[in-house]
Amino acid sequence: MSLRPTPHGRGTSSLGRLFSGTAMIALAMAGFSAQVARAADELPENVLVSQEECDRNKAAGTITYISGYGYSASAGQVDVFLAKELGYFDALCLTVEINAAGGNGQLLVSSGQAQFTALGSASDVMLAAANSRNLTAVATYGSTSPFSIFANEAVKSLKDLEGKRLGYFINITPIALAMLDAAGVDVSKVELIKMTNYDPTVVTRGQVDAIVGYASNQPQTLKAMNLPFSEFLPSDLGLPGTYNVMEVNSKFLAEHREAAADFMRASLKALEFCLAEEEKCVDMISQLAADNNQGSAFPREQQARTWGVESEWVRSSTFGPPGVQTVAGWQSEYDMAQKFGGLKNPPAIEAMMDPDLVASLYQDGKLIWPEK
Repeated sequence: MSLRPTPHGRGTSSLGRLFSGTAMIALAMAGFSAQVARAADELPENVLVSQEECDRNKAAGTITYISGYGYSASAGQVDVFLAKELGYFDALCLTVEINAAGGNGQLLVSSGQAQFTALGSASDVMLAAANSRNLTAVATYGSTSPFSIFANEAVKSLKDLEGKRLGYFINITPIALAMLDAAGVDVSKVELIKMTNYDPTVVTRGQVDAIVGYASNQPQTLKAMNLPFSEFLPSDLGLPGTYNVMEVNSKFLAEHREAAADFMRASLKALEFCLAEEEKCVDMISQLAADNNQGSAFPREQQARTWGVESEWVRSSTFGPPGVQTVAGWQSEYDMAQKFGGLKNPPAIEAMMDPDLVASLYQDGKLIWPEK
């Protein structure tokens, strides 16, 4: 088919313009499509990592953290809640869910139903190791034992507990028995009572003579109430300890080490915030507790007392920057767990913990945090 000529060649010229216009539209559409494609690939403004790192962390899937102690203002817990609230997990392309009612954290993490949980001390990790496989400790938040023995004011020394009643919760910790041993107490002369009542005034009222408790909790409540009592700390007897340990599912750690490291990086960034901005940190975790119907269990005044003590345990850690742990730092509790905790043929410390993951997140003592 041929085109019929028209006067002044207008037919040919119009057709050329038609083809030219069509081509320009096609080019414009192609350019628009390319812009849309580029926009789809661009990371959100709040993301601080590269596309490759973002994709890698997203590939790890949803990371579930189990808080065995609810909304307590304790390291290894408050920092995870606040890392989520402050957007630090989002900044590293991590999808994190928090279960604040999971008292069986080790079981859930060991079975792969969750990825992270925290325990009170290295000895807790060791005593559970025989029954909870597939767990690796990746952070220890302090070199101070969180336990103490608080007693009626009539008890002037641990030796005075002979012939008296000593309460404990769940199980009597190895470091408490080590304290009694170091003080020369004949434990066979002490009546050990398993407690279910967490009211510390049972000591001041004489219902029991002393309790093995958490130094940042019950004794601080008694102090706030201006009630007289005696308190004995492991450090009084020259006994070192460990404060709070983060554990991760070992299989998850092996398969997604970088994502696990970034989970800890974000949590430690939030811990930095809590150490620098204690009031704001306590406000936030207390509000979270209230918003989730746990406000009565974690009132702000109690949270402030707890973090006031435990933040110092983090700052004073002899293991290194917050979260850093060492095999040598666990050795004393490892020995105590065998001698006083009935731990038979335990795994080597190196088999229970990874001393390198968190240490690698610091440079010259400063947490490495990506910046745009």
